[in-house]
Amino acid sequence: MTEGPSPEGPPERTQDVPAQTADTAADADTSADAPADRDASADRDASADRDASADRDASADRDASADADVSAETDASVGHGESPGPSGASESEEAADPEETTVTGPLVGTAPDAAPVRKGWRVKYPLVARTVAWTVTGLSLALVFLALLLPTKLTLVEPSAFLRIPVEGIFGATLLLMLPTVARRVVAVLAGAALGALTILNLLDIGFNEFLGRGFNVVLDWILLDDAESYLKDSVGETAATIAVIGVVVLAVALLVLMALAVLRVSNVMARNTAVATRTTLVLGTVWVMCAALGVQVAGAPFASRSTTALVQDRAERVRKTLRDEREFAKVAAVDTYGDTPGDQLLTGLRGKDMMITFIESYGRSAIEDPAIAPGVDKTLKNATKRLNKAGFASKSGWLTSATYGGSSWLGHSTFLTGLWIDNQNRYRTVTAGDHMSITRAFQRTGAWRTVGIMPGVQKAWPEGKFYGLDHVYDSRELGYKGPKFSWSTMPDQYALKAFQRLEHGKKRDKPLMSEIILTSSHQPWAPIPKTIPWSQVGDGSVYKAIQKAGKKPADVFTDPNKVKTEYGRSIQYSVNSLIDYVLKYGNKNTVLVFLGDHQPLARVSGDNASRDVPVAIVAHDKAVLDRISHWGWDDGLMPGAKAPVWKMSSFRDRFLDAYGPNPGGGTAPASPSASSKATSPKATSPKATSPKATSPSPSAKR
Repeated sequence: MTEGPSPEGPPERTQDVPAQTADTAADADTSADAPADRDASADRDASADRDASADRDASADRDASADADVSAETDASVGHGESPGPSGASESEEAADPEETTVTGPLVGTAPDAAPVRKGWRVKYPLVARTVAWTVTGLSLALVFLALLLPTKLTLVEPSAFLRIPVEGIFGATLLLMLPTVARRVVAVLAGAALGALTILNLLDIGFNEFLGRGFNVVLDWILLDDAESYLKDSVGETAATIAVIGVVVLAVALLVLMALAVLRVSNVMARNTAVATRTTLVLGTVWVMCAALGVQVAGAPFASRSTTALVQDRAERVRKTLRDEREFAKVAAVDTYGDTPGDQLLTGLRGKDMMITFIESYGRSAIEDPAIAPGVDKTLKNATKRLNKAGFASKSGWLTSATYGGSSWLGHSTFLTGLWIDNQNRYRTVTAGDHMSITRAFQRTGAWRTVGIMPGVQKAWPEGKFYGLDHVYDSRELGYKGPKFSWSTMPDQYALKAFQRLEHGKKRDKPLMSEIILTSSHQPWAPIPKTIPWSQVGDGSVYKAIQKAGKKPADVFTDPNKVKTEYGRSIQYSVNSLIDYVLKYGNKNTVLVFLGDHQPLARVSGDNASRDVPVAIVAHDKAVLDRISHWGWDDGLMPGAKAPVWKMSSFRDRFLDAYGPNPGGGTAPASPSASSKATSPKATSPKATSPKATSPSPSAKR
């Protein structure tokens, strides 16, 4: 028997068929009837399939209508067997891109009366589904909008800052509308992640502006995050600090993920509503151009915003300047006015004197001039001046403009001691890795002094001590303190000074002593604050346990704008009193004290537009010591007046070495600040320090 026709098509026609037998003819008749039967059966099957397909299509249309408003990531089509796209897009979204939609019929052998697909919650509760969809879309738009307009200073974060049209959003929407589906999703996710990263940097800017008075440097400042963690541990305890760090990490990851999902969500909604999205984008673009041309402003800021673009450009420029500055500063640091001066020609005017160079943490101009702080501090300084005068000491004071603000004390220390403007970590690493001479090293080079450092704030190895020319450094581990910490400060200033007396100053020596002393009790958060006690009761510091326990809590002080100023002022009073008390009790006719602040306190205390000025004073029993600086024009006493000279901190080294050299006022060094300090004045990172008043080399420079 011959084979029937293939199910894939009609039988082929044949020609010249030979005569057949009866049986063969009968078979042929049967074979000829088979295609007709199968055609009829196929017609019935096709009709049944069309009916079933129509039912499924109708069901799919109802489901798609309910789901289209919910999400671009809805369930796959029920009737056509479609699979979700790479991002889980809904059937309705795929319909917007018909060239990517693949429709297949039911599988061969599948029963036409297969069990119905189970309906999701979106179909059961369409009102709830629509509400959720609108809410998610609205939150996504708000998140993107806030990220594009977020300021970089806390004081600027107010409702009016967000009443603007960001041009970056208009360009982004235009690009997403032009892209095909897959490319659109990829670009949306990448753009969202980039916007999330930019938001993280903006939040870091807010923190750095609040504490350090400058923005976050993406090249140099990552190391400071470790210092911030250490500060938190010292201030609020290890457990609270760990929780805070975990919270910050979670927030950073959440910003990256949520921002990417938000942009993707908005792009999917735009793709499903192309006409509306296009018209809206055109209208917003037109409004932006008109407002930009007319200079329309809201609360002093342009209504047509391009702040995100400006921020990105600014960050890129700062990166270029940072990399260029590193190369240029290395050349500047290699030039040293006093680098080759023989030891016997250095500091001849101070031979035989016990020198104390002391930094008081966060002791800034605001402590003396801010109405909320000054009364107590000014009274302390005036009383201290009287007490010194009564004991036969005299003093003069002026102002220095610090290279740092609100923190990073080591930058202020190194700027003062080296005569170089060191306002970032790269410069600090560069100078401490070289052999540029500091004031302390000048004392060591003479061979006429023993040089030591009292560093209660140093809690681990400090190799910089060798660079500074210190014969020995006493860090917090070597001072013998057995009492409690006072927030960040490892020990009270009075104890640190008493340890200095016990370990060095009170011992018999064959030559005078030059000491660099860092006092830390006035370090933020300014709670709890130690109390002055009789020197005989200081002991090993155990006596401070009760004082620390009775003190105020950091959280109660640091978050209150009024209390924080009050407690800051009290901490400065304590540090100044501890230092002057020490000089009066343990000093003698050969004692010379130079003390100053390292930087202003953070903006919460000093104010948003505060200068970077800090007080500096020289105290001596020998009148000849102060006579050598009479041409500086400094004010008498410990409290400089408003019109006292203001110098860059980097100019002090050369002035000091010149004044106390063999030919003061025109000998070894030039009368003006060193060339190195002029060449390293930054314009971008220290605007206050580069004003004409702050940079003037003249001793008569006035504020």
